[in-house]
Amino acid sequence: MDEFVINQIKTGLKYVPVNLLKYFFIPKSSPETEKLRERGFICGVCHPRGDLEKVCGANIEWIRADIPFPYEKDGSISAAFTDFRKRCEEYREKGLKVMAITPYPQEYLRYGIDLKTEEGEQAVRDIAVFILNELKDLAGALQVTNEMGIPRFTIPLTLDEAARFIGIQLEAMYPVRGDVIIGYNCAGPAADLNEKTAPYVKYCDYIGVDIYAGCFMNFPGFLWMFDAVVNYLWALNRKPVILEEFGYIGSGAPKSRAQRTAILKKYGASTEKEAKKNIVSFVEALPDHFKEHIKHLAQGDESMYYGLLFKGDLRNHLFCELPRFTKIPGMPHTPEGQAKFYEKILPRLYNKPFMAGAIVYCWADTDACYVCGQEECPTETSWGLVDRDLNPKPSYYAVKEAFENIRNNRKG
Repeated sequence: MDEFVINQIKTGLKYVPVNLLKYFFIPKSSPETEKLRERGFICGVCHPRGDLEKVCGANIEWIRADIPFPYEKDGSISAAFTDFRKRCEEYREKGLKVMAITPYPQEYLRYGIDLKTEEGEQAVRDIAVFILNELKDLAGALQVTNEMGIPRFTIPLTLDEAARFIGIQLEAMYPVRGDVIIGYNCAGPAADLNEKTAPYVKYCDYIGVDIYAGCFMNFPGFLWMFDAVVNYLWALNRKPVILEEFGYIGSGAPKSRAQRTAILKKYGASTEKEAKKNIVSFVEALPDHFKEHIKHLAQGDESMYYGLLFKGDLRNHLFCELPRFTKIPGMPHTPEGQAKFYEKILPRLYNKPFMAGAIVYCWADTDACYVCGQEECPTETSWGLVDRDLNPKPSYYAVKEAFENIRNNRKG
């Protein structure tokens, strides 16, 4: 089990049980939540591409997308940011609202901003306000960065630094936000992150969360896990909760022992024990994208290679598999199992009075995994409501029906 998971368990035991107990003794809504739900329960999807008519046809009303860093090295407005504004205008023309995600810490560092100095923090504040003002008429909501605490997104910041990175942006945007709602998201309970962001919750209109049950670790997921996480967050913060990312992988199966051995041999080892003994050369033999990802996570510490590759979710990437127990019982990782997941979970979420929205991850299957770069890796290639050619999958129709029911309930 990798260090990230261990830390999640330790801090989770400190904060999650007591707040789950508290949940049963507190109101399940608030004037703030009721006001936000009156604006409309957010029915969204992440990262659409292709025909927006097809997006709208699934009763999707919100788009969640990443904001590119707004400046070039010379201080001019970046072409990527200009293009993003144009895409937001296209969404608006189709009647779609935008949940826009501010840039990751690495993008500020690449621009030359030292996030650990007063000058750097002021630059972060200024950029946050600039982004808000530029997108005020185009975005209905802003999410401050994404999934701090997950190593691949947080490095090289510490969790304390990441929490402050979130907080100073919320603090800067809060007085000038107008009708734009602002908040941040956490990956699962993330009790360690939420402990550190507590001083900044007063600047949030919502708390976001990402939940993926039965998709990464080699143990079952259950729908009640969604209840537990969002109930905990409501009890902890008393802020409206938006499920910023959630989904279910639509393909993938366990590999046989012989298949796993063949993969190990491809990279120069016959067994995991042999790979551990020669872990540096083993990692060097991996596909370039995968190799660089592991090096990024290790930050120069080669002693971390084995744990990263064999003791956490990267193991699934290595073997391009979903292990036997990595699923929600009754919902296999098939197009049909994926559809069943949405049929069950969306009404369950909507019926919680403190929930303000749910944003599906994601719109389309992809050609290759963004983590390991392999086309055959199921972990990050088959989340879509549509396939790689943008043809609807069964999950498209499941989400369409569920969102239609939510819209009808709102009208009622």
